[in-house]
Amino acid sequence: MNKREFVQTAGGISLGLWFGDTKLAKYARLSHQAIAEDETFWATIRGKYRLTPDYINLENGYFCMQSQEVLDAFVARVREINYSASYYMRTRQYDDKLAVRKKLAVMAGCSHEELVITRNTTESLDTVISGFDWKPGDEAVMAAQDYGAMLDMFALQAKRHGMVNKVVSLPINPESDDEIVQLYEHAITPRTRLLMAAHMVNISGQILPIAKICDMAHRKGVKVMVDGAHAFAHLDFVIPDLHCDYYGASLHKWLGAPLGAGLLYVRKDNIAALWPIYGDASVADDDIRKLNHTGTHPVHTDLAIDDAIAFHQMIGIQRKEARLRYLQNYWTKQVRGVPKIILNTPVDPRRSCAIANVGVPAIKPGDLAKTLLEKYKVWTVAIDTANVQGVRITLHVFTSTEELDTFVRALRELASG
Repeated sequence: MNKREFVQTAGGISLGLWFGDTKLAKYARLSHQAIAEDETFWATIRGKYRLTPDYINLENGYFCMQSQEVLDAFVARVREINYSASYYMRTRQYDDKLAVRKKLAVMAGCSHEELVITRNTTESLDTVISGFDWKPGDEAVMAAQDYGAMLDMFALQAKRHGMVNKVVSLPINPESDDEIVQLYEHAITPRTRLLMAAHMVNISGQILPIAKICDMAHRKGVKVMVDGAHAFAHLDFVIPDLHCDYYGASLHKWLGAPLGAGLLYVRKDNIAALWPIYGDASVADDDIRKLNHTGTHPVHTDLAIDDAIAFHQMIGIQRKEARLRYLQNYWTKQVRGVPKIILNTPVDPRRSCAIANVGVPAIKPGDLAKTLLEKYKVWTVAIDTANVQGVRITLHVFTSTEELDTFVRALRELASG
């Protein structure tokens, strides 16, 4: 890659201001993997965030802070809309929101007529689950490791409509993609209507072979809904390449948008059959906007997605993914195989990226998280469900190897003690 190509793919002008012309020329000659291991490059990115000195933040999967540039732009939008008040809301908001929606659709690789902006993944996928016209005896397939809110919504549909939920359990270290595909396939019957799968399992970081799962399900006449909460703006992909029918994601995680921003993708031919949560007579049955009747809401959150996309594209998704995978491998390889330390994330580095889960069997997950924070000033989250017991470690572009060294030392100390 030459400098011109590097500038074009990375947001150019801003990267030039960040690094200067000499360093920009240097990075233009490096591969994504080489840049992933360049601490000077990522120290510059780290400088774009306001980080607390009180603890090391290794729990960015729930909500990742905005960079200062995105935060400043967001606050400016809040002030602008507050200043114009109802005049803005009645004259400009719809065109502005449509422009952001179109830009987000380009990033997702789909038509804006297949995508709406929501508040989070839960809202997106619950819209799909509740939008099915379930009949008694209909079946849905999912995994025990799926996100609890969606499992709860499926349970609610079973209670309300008499449909049946079939739950599989994912192995932490599958031997192949086929093992995962067959696991779901064996749960499908002629009464199965919907299969839910996580693009990246939130509690372990495992990446599932979504396109293969979708192709298998479609051969059996089953639609597939994908939980992409932790994959969008984390992995390099576009939604149509997954072959799924529905996709939901949160933008306040890996894209770095303000809290309360998500997306819902519904393939065009699936829109008409879904029932909306709220009635809206202003749009047609095959118009995805019927699923997004929000009333009066904080539009400045939606508009700041534009700024988050710009910041994300300055870094570049391939460099970002390479760095996140490098950081995860950096710390996991130092503890994998260490006595009294268990990794609940696949050994194969292709099956995970920034997220990993680690446990010390002698310490309950809640106690482990508490000790890491109180004794070592490392912030994590405890996971104790399905076959995953440990703390989830979720890195981001501002995480340093020095911080991970501190975490590794803490783990080894706790395991040996």
